[in-house]
Amino acid sequence: MLGEYRITGRGASDIAASIESGVGSGALEPGELLPPMRELATRLGVNPNTVAAAYRTLRERGVIETAGRRGSRIRPRPASTSRGSLRVEVPPGVRDVSAGNPDAALLPSLGDAFAAAARHHQREPGLYGQAPVDAEFARLARASLDVDGVPAGPIAVTSGSLDSIERILAAHLRPGDAVAVEDPGWGGLLDLVPALGLTPVPVALDDDGPLVAEVERALDLGARALIVTDRAQNPTGAAISALRARELRAVLTRFPRTLLIEDDHGHAIVDQPLHCLAGVTRHWAFVRSAAKAYGPDLRVAFFTGDTLTVDRVAGRQQLGPGWVSRLLQRAVVQLWASGAVDPLAVADSYGRRRAALIRALAGHGVDAFGRSGMNVWVPVPDETRAVTQLLHSGWAVAPGARFRLSAPPGVRVTVSGLSMEDVAQIADALAAAIGPAPARSYG
Repeated sequence: MLGEYRITGRGASDIAASIESGVGSGALEPGELLPPMRELATRLGVNPNTVAAAYRTLRERGVIETAGRRGSRIRPRPASTSRGSLRVEVPPGVRDVSAGNPDAALLPSLGDAFAAAARHHQREPGLYGQAPVDAEFARLARASLDVDGVPAGPIAVTSGSLDSIERILAAHLRPGDAVAVEDPGWGGLLDLVPALGLTPVPVALDDDGPLVAEVERALDLGARALIVTDRAQNPTGAAISALRARELRAVLTRFPRTLLIEDDHGHAIVDQPLHCLAGVTRHWAFVRSAAKAYGPDLRVAFFTGDTLTVDRVAGRQQLGPGWVSRLLQRAVVQLWASGAVDPLAVADSYGRRRAALIRALAGHGVDAFGRSGMNVWVPVPDETRAVTQLLHSGWAVAPGARFRLSAPPGVRVTVSGLSMEDVAQIADALAAAIGPAPARSYG
């Protein structure tokens, strides 16, 4: 316990800072057990309530976790350590298929959209006191949701999907609450949940989305929220099927107090229909982002949900940034209204590359998954070996550790930068790096 590191401080904030300093310097390692509160209080000569307050602060910051009588310990991977740090450094001459970016050739030109937004601003300047959501943005956003059968609800605008999810979680949950998350799943989300002091509960999935028994287990264990990706799941490409949606809605009907958050970031880059889960729980939110189809740097997403959830998020947002730039909102309106992106053409482009890579790997006896979106997930027996050998072969892939809690190992390949001519080469390199075929699943 602690080794040579000495925790210091007389006040709760000083004690918490001392422990955080140890974590930051590496003197306190992930998983290391902290002294019981009374023991540390005696050692420091302070009231046990002071140490309890310090530990509570650290839990809320995602630095430590507490497991009842088993005590408090440094999180296995502290929230201050982003999963993005697990990325591969790409040497010169190596092709990078790890980043998860869209194909820049499929993104629309933004010049005309921003010019139109600027002209609108000249006529109607954006000032304090105006509605945070542009009226035309709200109308078009709501219309797109209506087409897909998403339940009625007000619209709020945020700076990306993860910003939406963070604000929605904070509106309802408290540190220590459990959140059911897909495993493997989006690395940013797997970072965010513990950073908010929440406890992730992994839920396995297959090509049709989260497994019903896994969701039921997580909710039975007390998870207060469930976050699912409707289509283009990152990193596996899963898309919730009609049958799976009906089964999941039946489970959620039995847990009506669950906060349901749906992430549909794949909208406008996929050809699979949406099978929405919302409408059976008291509190819910449905999130869409402009990032994948129109450009990550736009930093614009919107969500709808039950009135209380949207009101809570909007109210808290007004106390911070206030609103997402209406200039950006108007630029997105222009992109939507002008038909700057052809969703079927974009989906077809990504789909042909995904399918070609999966077929090529199958020819080597290697299983891979990618039903929708721009990524292919390849189970491997040894991530380190696979990633290292692929680097030597001239390819940088994303290590699965960025996306996993308890799921088996794998690597993610982003196909958006691949030409059809590249597919055979990377398939050969993957097959050589993986060796014997791994298990035939990723959940």
